Amino acid sequence: MVADVCAVCGKPLPARAGRTGRSSLYCSAACRQKAYRRRHGPEETGVEGLIEDLARQVKELAPTPPSVLYSGVSELSSSVARLRRVARVARDTAKESVTRRPVTEPETRPRLTGSEVAALTETDFAALTEAHRREIQVHCYRMTGSHDDAEDLVQETFLRAWRARDGFEGRAGARTWLYRIATNACLDFQRRTARRPQRYEPIPGMNHGTGEPPARITWLQPYPDDELPSAEEQPEAAALSRETLELVFLAALQHLPPRQRAVLILRDVLGLTAAETAEALGLTVASANSALQRARPTLRDRLPGHRADWTTAEPTRAQRAVLQRYMTAAEQLDFGAMTELLSEDVTLTMPPNPFWFTGRDALVDFLRPTLDPASPMFFGHWRHLPARANGQLAAGGYVRRPGTNVYRAQVLDVLRFDTDDRIVEITSFEPHLFPAFGLPLRL
Repeated sequence: MVADVCAVCGKPLPARAGRTGRSSLYCSAACRQKAYRRRHGPEETGVEGLIEDLARQVKELAPTPPSVLYSGVSELSSSVARLRRVARVARDTAKESVTRRPVTEPETRPRLTGSEVAALTETDFAALTEAHRREIQVHCYRMTGSHDDAEDLVQETFLRAWRARDGFEGRAGARTWLYRIATNACLDFQRRTARRPQRYEPIPGMNHGTGEPPARITWLQPYPDDELPSAEEQPEAAALSRETLELVFLAALQHLPPRQRAVLILRDVLGLTAAETAEALGLTVASANSALQRARPTLRDRLPGHRADWTTAEPTRAQRAVLQRYMTAAEQLDFGAMTELLSEDVTLTMPPNPFWFTGRDALVDFLRPTLDPASPMFFGHWRHLPARANGQLAAGGYVRRPGTNVYRAQVLDVLRFDTDDRIVEITSFEPHLFPAFGLPLRL
């Protein structure tokens, strides 16, 4: 339920006067900017600044009204998590140092920018990298298609940056420097794993439908929307994030050879120049341009023919209603209601599992016995919590198996809709990802 007071100052929000769409959390642009500064802070903020900010947030907590208390506690939790990540990076980078602090201290506290990176202590260096964590993690996610791998590669990037800090020349900003290190860490990872998308294979005795088997990308995982810029904070950045983080786009990227994928992301997603891209990857400008020219048509071939078929705007009210009906139908074991929500050409995949279905009839055949309490294949009773992943609506499903009394995390369904607001694609993911989406593992 949307609060009717500003999340920053607690003043009443202006009346919406019949407007539809996403409700604002703030009463003014000033409060919106204040909230953004609190969450992200300037790049120069060191660990002392983070601690001071925590103290300020604690002092500003107000017990009433409940909506303001909830907003304040959520903000405090986010700041504590950020400080925890800074401390972890500082701890890990300290293991690389002979001494716990530089032998010669700079005369003044260094700013966390440019050529002074080499002079930073472990803790201040961790604060610098934390300021870029979110966008570096999103970059690693685009490169790998895996949330788990992206988290590991962010840590690898920061450790590599710490070891290489003396070589930072300051010609580009710290952000570009970190992107270069992250890209090469991802390329090294992909050389080690040698992942290649395959096609799903039929399972004997299972009706998969008459459609073409979809691509099987066993490592594909969703990405939580909470980690993306919000439309209120950065409207253009939010649109770009949604467009280049949808599962359809992420799956298409995985078909590109790693170096072509890196060039396309650096050029077309991040907007680096040909010269910057070539320098980041250790290529000539001609080689970088050639890789881009090969990558673009391959990517187009892997995407739906019409851009509107895969580029989703902010979910509509009708789509949110479908999501609610989808969750309710599963909880009530209402097989008929579930069937009505599906497009005739709906597709279901379950990475990394081998199950797949194309077409409503095949999916219905699969679901029918699992939702029927009289069937020996009855799976159990369901409950769901709504979520957001990759700019799309999602549902975290919990199942209470027969003979038990606890609902345990079972599957995260990410939904895509057609132009008639029917579900045209369901991608079901494993439950260990629930905490990344703010979902508990049991109810």
